[in-house]
Amino acid sequence: MKGTGTDGRRLRRGLAALLGAGAFLLAYPAISPGLDLLLGRATLLSAAFSMPGGTLETIRQRYLGEEAPPEDPAPAPPESSSSVPELFHPGEVTPELLPPSPLEEEAGEPPEELLPRPREGTPPEIPQEYQAPLRTVNLTGEEGNRAFIPYGAGWVRNYTKLDPETVAEVLERPASVSLEAGSPEPQVLIYHTHTTESYEEWDGEVYDSRNNWRSQDNTVNMAAVGEELARGLRELGIGVIHDETQHDYPAYNGAYDRSAATIQGWLEKYPSIRVAIDVHRDAVLYDDGSTIKAVQEVAGHKAAQLMVIAPCDDGTVGVPGWKENFRFGAGFTSAVEERYPGLMRPVFFCYRNYNLWATPDSLLFEFGTNGNTLEEAKYTARLVAPVLGEYLLGER
Repeated sequence: MKGTGTDGRRLRRGLAALLGAGAFLLAYPAISPGLDLLLGRATLLSAAFSMPGGTLETIRQRYLGEEAPPEDPAPAPPESSSSVPELFHPGEVTPELLPPSPLEEEAGEPPEELLPRPREGTPPEIPQEYQAPLRTVNLTGEEGNRAFIPYGAGWVRNYTKLDPETVAEVLERPASVSLEAGSPEPQVLIYHTHTTESYEEWDGEVYDSRNNWRSQDNTVNMAAVGEELARGLRELGIGVIHDETQHDYPAYNGAYDRSAATIQGWLEKYPSIRVAIDVHRDAVLYDDGSTIKAVQEVAGHKAAQLMVIAPCDDGTVGVPGWKENFRFGAGFTSAVEERYPGLMRPVFFCYRNYNLWATPDSLLFEFGTNGNTLEEAKYTARLVAPVLGEYLLGER
């Protein structure tokens, strides 16, 4: 991607806003020759580094070892609650890219009701000039790379200054979360800071380069994925609030502030909420125009890989209880990997706020990328919901 000066920056910001949760160009040409050399040919757009600001200097710190200035203050809990709808239902730099592999037989197959529902109809033809390639890959950890830390059956991708030994020490103690099945009060909040993020409509080898991967239709955006996750938890008797507010529409900027107000409103109404999960999808695009489709086959069907984002706090991030969040994210990732090997990307462990201060066990989930289909993401949500529920109920 070309462009310098003000026009180039505007182009990158505009594309980032279209693609995902504050996604940005990792191989920004104006950063430094050293970063260009480090990244090689890939221009990676990833929602994993999303809002709030400070992204450019954060890249310098992560990949060149430079000291980054402090980021903007982390969002604080809002002073007043917002109105809440009645939706309570009780009851690297570049990651290693591997071809997707089938789920190992010994892990067992999911029940039929969890399997994907094939989409009916015929994909529309894409004019040749708008056809761009999709890369179907599996994003995983890497043996021998100190940035990737094994934990149980899963991996942690360490974007902090903590050494692997310190990270391992934090994870020696398990997460303390343990919910009560059948409780009359809600215990889990599922919401979406970037609700309008959406997916490819059809599975294929190319995508339409005119696609901006956004939709205000909650039946095809992140709200649809969140509902699959919520349904699976409810079936285990866990009370779930699924908030479908579109915090990123009509304005994208300020979405995290608006979702913070929504969270606070629910917490004031239901202090019983212990777990808050912000459901997103990632976005990964290369400078040759191709985009990544993060996939693991489960029972012969494509499932979108899931990545958990967990915080670390060096005193400047605003998540003082981050160790519990991190233990929860790493433990859940390992539990899914035991059941469905290859379905989880490494935990993205980073100095970011993302409103993860809200509850003792708050996480951000990235279901697939902009190259995946909605059904692939929903399939993953159906697969992991029982695992998440069992984990939250202390069955681990």
